[in-house]
Amino acid sequence: MKMIKILIYLGIVLAVFTGCSTDTSEEAEADSPQANDESGSQDKAASDKEKNESTNEQEASTTENGQSSEGSAPTKADSNSSNNKEQEDILASYSNEQIEYARVWRQLGPNQEVEEINVRHIPAGTKLNAKDDTSTVYPEDVIQLSGVRLVDGSVTYSGNGDGTINVYDIPLRWDGVYPAGEKFYNDLLENNEQIAIDPGKDKEIAELIKRIQMQN
Repeated sequence: MKMIKILIYLGIVLAVFTGCSTDTSEEAEADSPQANDESGSQDKAASDKEKNESTNEQEASTTENGQSSEGSAPTKADSNSSNNKEQEDILASYSNEQIEYARVWRQLGPNQEVEEINVRHIPAGTKLNAKDDTSTVYPEDVIQLSGVRLVDGSVTYSGNGDGTINVYDIPLRWDGVYPAGEKFYNDLLENNEQIAIDPGKDKEIAELIKRIQMQN
């Protein structure tokens, strides 16, 4: 009987000891640094993945916006090319002679609001003043531009083919005492002035061309 009690007591003690060992082992595993590190690494990896995905999305959005902006915004070179083409088209239907007459009048014509620009070609050998026997003649072909009225003024010139002209101070109508003498007319011819013609604005030139009337 006494032996049985001893065995029962030992069994109870062994059971209690075994239970304590199991609890201690589970706590140790729960508090193990390796387990904590593995859990932390997994959490950090997941967080880094989310950050990388967010960054990639932002970069892709920025790239798309930049490409869209570059594709839609016109460049300065495109704008200049378009303007130059438009200006060329304005004068494309006119001859070089018409453009020259209009440019000369725009720069030298006394009246820019003239109703008409009359163009008269005067060949070399023509007298400056047909009413004066002492008048000398033009040494070269010249062009005379004039308005409808005397007050519109006139421009008499010869072209040099290089963007410059020789301007002669010849009146549209001769008033005075004649004969004036050859020296008077020679002085008019010798005192010609070479002037470079400014191309001007094509729209203004086109408007002047519309007023040109050829006389011969």
